Amino acid sequence: MRLFPFGFGDDGVAARLVELLQGAQESIYFLAFSFTSDDLAQAMRGRADAGVTVSGVMEDAQVKSNQGTEFDLFVQSGLDVRRDGNSGQMHHKVIIIDRSIVITGSYNFTASAEDRNDENLVILFSPEIAELFLAEFERVFDTAQQP
Repeated sequence: MRLFPFGFGDDGVAARLVELLQGAQESIYFLAFSFTSDDLAQAMRGRADAGVTVSGVMEDAQVKSNQGTEFDLFVQSGLDVRRDGNSGQMHHKVIIIDRSIVITGSYNFTASAEDRNDENLVILFSPEIAELFLAEFERVFDTAQQP
């Protein structure tokens, strides 16, 4: 397993995430508390246009309240993106790429995470760990609300 921590100072996290997303060959699954990053969303939509499966679940309250949320653009692009179905807040921040790369941490998928907040991110290159995160993705996805 390879491990790369980010989020200590100005690390250019969004650029690294875009690079990883653009390298996806089969699938991108995500769970997001807040998702307003145009760059990350464009990379995901671009991979979907290239035939990569892109699915996700976003926190319902954030979808309703965030200016600039990517939810509607994802749906309009034909992605299987849903609002979480639990009564509390879904506070996940996870991206799983090609069933082998896991991106997780406190880093929300927002411009604020990149430019203002002091957030952290860990990138794990491990199919075994990815399978554990995929099980959680499937659990949350199965209870989520379809648009």
